[in-house]
Amino acid sequence: MADILCGEDPEPSDRFPAGPLFVPVRPGPSGYVTCMFRTPLGARTAIGFTSEHRLIATLGPEQPWIRLAEPALRALTVALGVATVTVDPLFTARAPRPLNPVVSAHALLIG
Repeated sequence: MADILCGEDPEPSDRFPAGPLFVPVRPGPSGYVTCMFRTPLGARTAIGFTSEHRLIATLGPEQPWIRLAEPALRALTVALGVATVTVDPLFTARAPRPLNPVVSAHALLIG
């Protein structure tokens, strides 16, 4: 990583460690594993949040998480072919609502 001279702004695409992150995880066969998400263009990305509050606001209070440094998160996900880490994503899609089988069957009978 290059040193930044005084008064020099980094490019937005330059990667700098984000510090310890709150990383969403899910249960796996041998413990917890990091969750992978997709960018708006469909590329796979790992995500991390700079605070527990931001993680809860985006993914809900039931989302399990662990603390990882940004370089450690990159090291875990690069082996899976995921080279991007998104910090504090702003937009997410809500989980789809389960279909009510009674309503669906009734709609099919009427329609």
